[in-house]
Amino acid sequence: MKIKDIVCSAGKTGFFFDDQKAIKSGAKMDGNVYIGKPMTEGFKAVRQAGESISVIFILEDGEIAYGDCAAVQYSGAGGRDPLFLASDFIPIIEREIKPLFVGKEIGTFKEMSKIVDDMSIGEKRLHTAIRYGITQALLDTVAKAHRKIPAQIIAAEYGTTISNTPIPIFSQSGDERYSGADAMILKAAAVLPHALINNVETKLGANGEKLAEYVAWLSKRIRDVSHEPSYNPVLHIDVYGTFGIAFDNDMERITDYIGSLEGAAKPFHLRIEGPIDTGEREGTMLALRNIRQKLEQKGIDVEIVADEWCNTYEDIVYFTDNKAGHMAQIKTPDLGGINNSIEAVLYCKANNMGAYLGGTCNETERSGQICAHIAMATSPAQVLAKPGMGVNEGFMIVYNEMQRILALKGVL
Repeated sequence: MKIKDIVCSAGKTGFFFDDQKAIKSGAKMDGNVYIGKPMTEGFKAVRQAGESISVIFILEDGEIAYGDCAAVQYSGAGGRDPLFLASDFIPIIEREIKPLFVGKEIGTFKEMSKIVDDMSIGEKRLHTAIRYGITQALLDTVAKAHRKIPAQIIAAEYGTTISNTPIPIFSQSGDERYSGADAMILKAAAVLPHALINNVETKLGANGEKLAEYVAWLSKRIRDVSHEPSYNPVLHIDVYGTFGIAFDNDMERITDYIGSLEGAAKPFHLRIEGPIDTGEREGTMLALRNIRQKLEQKGIDVEIVADEWCNTYEDIVYFTDNKAGHMAQIKTPDLGGINNSIEAVLYCKANNMGAYLGGTCNETERSGQICAHIAMATSPAQVLAKPGMGVNEGFMIVYNEMQRILALKGVL
């Protein structure tokens, strides 16, 4: 079967583009906006509307397959590609991608995704967001051509088995870390609440006291609110390098503070994402490796999650091989083609690193659905509820898609 045509439509994402550098430097929130001057190239404001591009493949039998190009909330930070605006990139897709596939026979997902993911214009690779959305559409195209669901295509081409149970969902709250936590508890989210601790003064506290208070509140709130006696979620807090800022990158102080958080979280297991961001890959890797070693030496049962500077498949391999943390976030838009996300999950699992199939609130319902198929076909430790920070919507999208996969995998 051949691909008859490819068309694009500009879209909005489930959240915003935020200038992380400006926020870390003290930009203040006023309602749902940040007050201050942007500091990252391409930004016109510290917070601006997230944008996406739907790439729609029309097959010769009339079937329609599609994926969504999207970039992370903190575009341009931590070594990532720059701001992704639809008006800038639709012409590139139409000029460079469309001729590669229109009129061509549909091959395997691996073959076609490699064409896009390896592609360069001049000496520069395609923006990660383009590679992300095009490969989603290619996976859906192969699935439609074979009358299968995407998870079945992944399982067949990568030699995996589709999970018989849903993958644990990690739900994120944004700044609504109190009311959002209640929604997660009522939905029985397996991992919660992210909490968006991205500022020392307002969210962490100069000595970490504000986060410690929140973790203690969260542990008690779960026990008070949940109606399910067996509910035992993991507490996963993303701190955006603020531990390093507050404690002057002093590893002893950082690990001792993490130990205090372990106590505040009990009886629940705790994960801390991104405790240090040194501003470059090597330093961040070494810091996370050091923290993991010190936690294990001190018998502190808290997992460290790598995020910033662990962006590409190659980065994930590097952090995994160096035991830089206990878990790696596979931030799907940052890896470009979803083929890389698939392979990253499998690499982490094969090398005793926790695999967190993540992404960003700044995606779309389509990328959330496709990532649910990746999760069910590769069985990471957890998958992110996305898009958005509203809890219910992102959780619903990922949960319901996994339930559809379970219902369909035995009858197709």
